[in-house]
Amino acid sequence: MGTLRNFVTPLHESSKRDYLQRMTDDKVKCMLVAKKYGIEYWDGNRRYGYGGYKYIPGRWKSVAQAFVDTYELKPESRVLDVGCGKGYLLHEMLLLEPELQVKGFDISKTGIEDSTELVKPNLFWHKAQDKLPFDDDEFDLVISLGTLHNLRLPELKISLEEIQRVGKQAYIMLESYRNEQELFNLQCWALTCESFFDETEWIWLYEQFRYKGDYEFIYFK
Repeated sequence: MGTLRNFVTPLHESSKRDYLQRMTDDKVKCMLVAKKYGIEYWDGNRRYGYGGYKYIPGRWKSVAQAFVDTYELKPESRVLDVGCGKGYLLHEMLLLEPELQVKGFDISKTGIEDSTELVKPNLFWHKAQDKLPFDDDEFDLVISLGTLHNLRLPELKISLEEIQRVGKQAYIMLESYRNEQELFNLQCWALTCESFFDETEWIWLYEQFRYKGDYEFIYFK
């Protein structure tokens, strides 16, 4: 196993959430809308997802800087983002190191279409649970933030094995919980999550599926 990181947690904890409101707001309907990953999920009403996910200069800079520094990314280093959304993190990484060779993919065509002009040419549609169209060790770093908990166990196995195969280094961030309150909050808030595991279960899964990269969990306090 790799190292437990703390790259995204400060950003995650800066947002406020009304857990009970989402749970009581016709949640099944909202989940079905969210799982289409269309415009409603990104930029529609908050009940369906982000409630307006736009590029904010510098919002992801600290996370991007952590990746560049921790994994010693240099000009021409190759980075893959699994479940990149609108590609804002890759955008910030390119601002820090313009000669990085970045690629990202997402299940949401809407997200890719609404990415920035800087990063859009490097993004493509693909499912995280499908075999990746890349060679072994093709990337110096593979990252995945807030994506793999949206997969079921058989899909998780494939995705983790593929991330391990194509990346020399890897980092994965997932939603998890440490106690009953955090589990309740997560179940209230999550719209697309398929795998609800605590941190010890996730680590066990990583070991079973032979994932050796770094990892991070975010919690809903």
